[in-house]
Amino acid sequence: MPRKISDFSQVDPRAELGDDIEIGPFCVVGPHVKLGSGCKLDSHVTLTGHTTIGENNRFMANSVIGGEPQDLSYKNSPTQVVIGSGNQFREGVTVNRGADKEDHVTRIGNNNVFLANAHVGHNCNIGNNVMLVNGVLLGGHVHVHDKAIISGNTVVHQFCSIGTMAFVSGGCRVVIDVPPFMLGSGTDDFKIHTVNLVGLKRSGMSQETISLVRKVHKLVYREFKPLEEVKAEFLDNLAVIPIELSSLFTFMEKQKAGKYGRGREAIRLLPSFHQKAAA
Repeated sequence: MPRKISDFSQVDPRAELGDDIEIGPFCVVGPHVKLGSGCKLDSHVTLTGHTTIGENNRFMANSVIGGEPQDLSYKNSPTQVVIGSGNQFREGVTVNRGADKEDHVTRIGNNNVFLANAHVGHNCNIGNNVMLVNGVLLGGHVHVHDKAIISGNTVVHQFCSIGTMAFVSGGCRVVIDVPPFMLGSGTDDFKIHTVNLVGLKRSGMSQETISLVRKVHKLVYREFKPLEEVKAEFLDNLAVIPIELSSLFTFMEKQKAGKYGRGREAIRLLPSFHQKAAA
């Protein structure tokens, strides 16, 4: 199908546009943007920077994708945003391109939903089937793994990780990692309170595996047993460790190896962290 581009929009002729796209009025598409087939920009959408976007994404009014990172060290280098397919960006969503740190890229996977006024900071990494509810603010370098849900008006500290199928309650101030399958809540005193039972059941996880995850939660967060001791107990008593449990233990071990309850804080010490983006 032919492209539909409003006469009231400004699309740089150097931008790479796929087939069957729709660009409504008062949109701006910059020269270094690659926009995949089937994408739709409603109105007043800005796509800027070195931004690569897959197929069948929808951008609603006043969303700004690829803007400069909110990082004082940024000096206009060609850092990037890379977005997969099938995502929805509701009104006022902002996604900043990477800063000159890590791999210089802000990444978003497939089939995610970003509700109104959500913000994805520089160098964030969002997996697949993630939901950020209205007003969620992600600081720089945050990782959100597949099928996680972060509820409205929650702020997430830089370098935090939100694990697979984790759930964060509304209005939280998240300053520590949230392991896979867990539910965290709290403003001044954010904690891992329980297991995301509703999400695990909806995902089709077996009752046996859910019971094991609940046991890990009980031992670690209620009985405060050392992680090594908890892991050893499961290894001694199970013939086969489910992959879900292995990923949970791996996440917790990385968290413990970090600082301030955030596993990814450790990457700041790597020599490659501050390498400049190639021109």
